Amino acid sequence: MELRKLNLRNFRNYEEISLAFDPGVNLIVGQNAQGKTNLLEAVAYLGSGKSFRAQKQSELLRFGADFADIEGEIFSQERNQTLRWVLFGGSRPRQLWRNGAKKKTTADITGVMSTVLFCPEDLMVLKAGSSARRKLGDQALCQLRPNYDAALAEYNRILEQKSRILKDYSENPALLEILPEYNTRLCQVGALLISYRARFYDSLGLEAAKFHNQFSGGKEEFRLQYRTVSTVSDPFAKTVQLEEDLRAHLESHYRAELESRQCLTGPHKDDFEVSLSGIDLKAYGSQGQTRTAAISLKLAQRELYRREFGEEPVLLLDDVLSELDPARQDFVLNHISSGQVFITCCEPGRFTQLGKTIEIEKGQVI
Repeated sequence: MELRKLNLRNFRNYEEISLAFDPGVNLIVGQNAQGKTNLLEAVAYLGSGKSFRAQKQSELLRFGADFADIEGEIFSQERNQTLRWVLFGGSRPRQLWRNGAKKKTTADITGVMSTVLFCPEDLMVLKAGSSARRKLGDQALCQLRPNYDAALAEYNRILEQKSRILKDYSENPALLEILPEYNTRLCQVGALLISYRARFYDSLGLEAAKFHNQFSGGKEEFRLQYRTVSTVSDPFAKTVQLEEDLRAHLESHYRAELESRQCLTGPHKDDFEVSLSGIDLKAYGSQGQTRTAAISLKLAQRELYRREFGEEPVLLLDDVLSELDPARQDFVLNHISSGQVFITCCEPGRFTQLGKTIEIEKGQVI
C-alpha cells in the first residue's frame, strides 16, 4: 500500500495543501504545534474514517470553516485508487467517495489503505488504564474486520440507551419494563465483540512474542492474555454460548446496576494483560520492558495487517523515535525497511538520512 498524494482543505490547521510522498520513508519535520500530527491524523482518517484524537467530527474542521476535505491517491490492490472524505460541522453526515463513486460505510473501503499508528502514548499503554488498551484493540480490529466495526458501533449505541434508562428510571419507573430488551441485545452484540477480540488478541500475542523474543535475545517470554467478564470461561466458544455467559453475568449484577444507576459490566470493560516470563508487566515491568513490549505489539499489528490484506500497511510514527533510547530506535528502524512510513520529528537533522523530508510550518510546506 502506498499513499502517493494527499490533498487537504480546511482540515485542522491546513487551509489548503497538496503533498506528494515517497514510497519509502517520509520524514515530517517542524516545531511543535505546526501541524505534523494533524498530517498523520489526515492520513489515518483517509484509510479508516476514524480519528485517533478527535471525539467529534467538527473538531477536524479548520476554525471557522463549514467543511473539511481529505483526498488521497493510493496504489493498492495492484491498481491506482482514490479515496475522499468530506466532513461537515453540526449533524450533517460526512460523505465518502472511492474511485469517484459515493459509498455508504467504511466497510466499502476495507483494505484500500490500512494504517498502523504509533504515538508516544502507546509506549506506556501497557501501564495505563484499561480504556487505552481497549482503544488500541478496537482501532486495529475496526480496520481488519468491518463487521466488528459495525458491531462495536451498535453495542455502544445500545449501551448509551441503557445508561439513560438506569439514570432516569427513578423519575419514570416504566422504563424498567424495557430494560430486559436492552440487556438481551447487549448480550447478543457483546458476544460478537468477545468472539472477534479473542481471536484477534490470540494472533496479536503470538506475533508480538516473536518480535519481543528478537529484541530480548530470547531472555523473556512474552504472553498476552485477553480478559473479559468472569462468567465467560472460553472466549473462543460459539457466540450462542458467549451470549448465555453474558446474560448470566448481567443478571447477577442487575440489582447493583439499579442501585448505582450505571452499566457496571460487559465487554465495554474488557482488557488484556501482558506478562514477561510469568511476571505481570503492568505491576512489575520496568519502563524499558514496557516500551519494548509496546513496540512489539505495534510491529505485530502491522504484520497482521500485511497477512490479512497481502500488502504492507502504511506505518505512522508520531514523534516516537525521539522517545526511545538508541537501541530501541535501531530495533524499530530495522523493522520498517519495507513499506511506506511516515515519521514526525521536531529535529530536522536527526533522521534526515532515512528518506524524503517534508518541513511543516503553520500548516504549510516550507
